[in-house]
Amino acid sequence: MTYSPVIAAVAMLLSLPAWSAEVSGFRVWTDPEKTRAVLDLSADAEYQLFTLKNPDRVVIDLHNSLLADDLFYKPEHAGVISGVRHGKPEPGILRVVLDLSSDRKIKSFLLDPTGQYGHRLVVDLFREDSGSSTAKTVADLEDSEREVVIAIDAGHGGEDPGAIGRKRTREKDVVLAISRKLRDQINAEAGMRAVLIRDGDYYIALRDRAERARKHRADLFISIHADAFKSPKVGGSSVFVLSRRGASSEFARRMAASENSSDQIGGVKLSETDDMLASVLLDLSQSATMEASSEVAGNIFAGLEQFGKTHKTHVESANFLVLKAPDVPSVLVETGFISNPSEEKRLKDPKYQKKLATAITQGIRDYFYLSPPPGTWIAANRAPIRHLVARGDTLGGIASRYRVTLYSLRRANNLKTDMIHIGKELLIPTT
Repeated sequence: MTYSPVIAAVAMLLSLPAWSAEVSGFRVWTDPEKTRAVLDLSADAEYQLFTLKNPDRVVIDLHNSLLADDLFYKPEHAGVISGVRHGKPEPGILRVVLDLSSDRKIKSFLLDPTGQYGHRLVVDLFREDSGSSTAKTVADLEDSEREVVIAIDAGHGGEDPGAIGRKRTREKDVVLAISRKLRDQINAEAGMRAVLIRDGDYYIALRDRAERARKHRADLFISIHADAFKSPKVGGSSVFVLSRRGASSEFARRMAASENSSDQIGGVKLSETDDMLASVLLDLSQSATMEASSEVAGNIFAGLEQFGKTHKTHVESANFLVLKAPDVPSVLVETGFISNPSEEKRLKDPKYQKKLATAITQGIRDYFYLSPPPGTWIAANRAPIRHLVARGDTLGGIASRYRVTLYSLRRANNLKTDMIHIGKELLIPTT
């Protein structure tokens, strides 16, 4: 019996394995607790993972998979990974080997497509001591006059770039730069100390950001963002607090939905968030925390309003997951819209970033000098607060901003009427 060339070719094709997935990308991120390796897949894939010693390495076998491109990664993000190799130990198996500089605890999982990403295989390499923390907390400073602690959360990071501007500016880079400048300015204030929740290009789950603030025994948690909107004309900064009910506007609802999707993009397994809703959801009986959040948000908004354009004329509220620490006053600041070409340019400017940080610091300082936590240096040593009257200021507006009565404001400044002049310095009475 003879076979035609066409029949032979068909028989050869049928004998080849049916490839279920292509590996099209490889990235590595490192944070203080772990190194994360991410494989981009064209489809869901079956895999096995095991470790070997002498030398330490992680072996990933992907079934019916092939490599579409070489495995490149940035060494500065590599952490414990000292090299990556690939091979085919048997037909239909793609083997990826991660060489490690030391032994690590391993966790792996697959992620479904979301945002700009398709299917992903995530491998986390944890330090043995990743559960412990050497952070200095308020508990370590139980002297008579402790510092006020401000936890600064730079949004997004790592796998999640956040919003991206027309010039390819990434939100995660801008907000980290602003957060570092804010940290430096807060640390320059007497009686105040800042801690960064994220101090590098890596992702932290939303529930963990608030939890880290609690571990630092923070007096305030402030999350820094620079979001995008469908119209490039939309601009201005915004300040948000957690809503007791629904969002205060459609804009606030959209902002919350955008920020709440970060975990899926950043590489958090959705099933991991189930217990968070039971353990971290805000107890609405914590009215003091909600009230403090609103008050500090008002001070920060006033600082930003004096600095430049704001998107709204008031503080907004919505259901932001990152603001759900039940016992830490929490505020989210959108420093501007990276989708607005003019604001994108300004947000990249270090001088503008510093001015933004100054405006936010002033709002934080005003709040704590008016309402210092008992036992803090500020409570014992705060200097009088003075307000320089600017264009558009009214005596009633100033009294509302600093949460004092009109009567006490007039009395402290020997005012017979409510008329004030630009450039006049007013003494703010404190309680």
